[in-house]
Amino acid sequence: MPKEHYILQLIKEGEHQKQDFKFAISDSKKIARTLVAFANTDGGRLLIGVKDNGKIAGVRSDEEYYMIEAAANMYCKPEVEVVSLEHQIEGKKVLEIIVQPSKNPLHAAPNPDNQYRVYKRAADQNLLVNEIYVEAMKKRSRQNGKPFKLSKPVSMLIDHLQTHDEATIGEFRTLAHLRFFTAKRILIDLVAMKVLTMRFTEHEVYYSLSTELEDSSSLV
Repeated sequence: MPKEHYILQLIKEGEHQKQDFKFAISDSKKIARTLVAFANTDGGRLLIGVKDNGKIAGVRSDEEYYMIEAAANMYCKPEVEVVSLEHQIEGKKVLEIIVQPSKNPLHAAPNPDNQYRVYKRAADQNLLVNEIYVEAMKKRSRQNGKPFKLSKPVSMLIDHLQTHDEATIGEFRTLAHLRFFTAKRILIDLVAMKVLTMRFTEHEVYYSLSTELEDSSSLV
């Protein structure tokens, strides 16, 4: 019995954080959001010529490849490197686009208003990130190892997160009686130092303790 093609095995997984299906590509700017979301998160795979329900429709023309190329090179800033593979499945062509996770998780793509924004992948969605994530990643890239003062608000937040899985910036502000700007700056520092991690949803951003908190020598 012949071995099942690995693309069919992937299709059975459905869409998830590292995989997306596209029946066809009609908008390079829109697909750029998927490419940067993959690059900014854990990498991923785009299967073109596959419907949302997993049915193989096949790629209709070579134009699909050129639109991916335009998305990666023209509408991703900085550019996202992709690997393109063609497969013949059930007599139809499926285009597999592989995106590796980036060392610079701040790739941006045009939003519907044509403004460049940073996206991350969560489950099967491409989600717009907030200013805290952007500023934290920039700060992390130039981090010089300077210890961060373990102030009372920081201690309160860490204590809270040791008994609660997550907290929003609103909950942090209420807990520590902080203005929005002050809470934002603290969260930027803690995310930059990998003390906190961020979880994005369509309507809210949640902060939780990082597993790397075990190495908390940067907190004094």
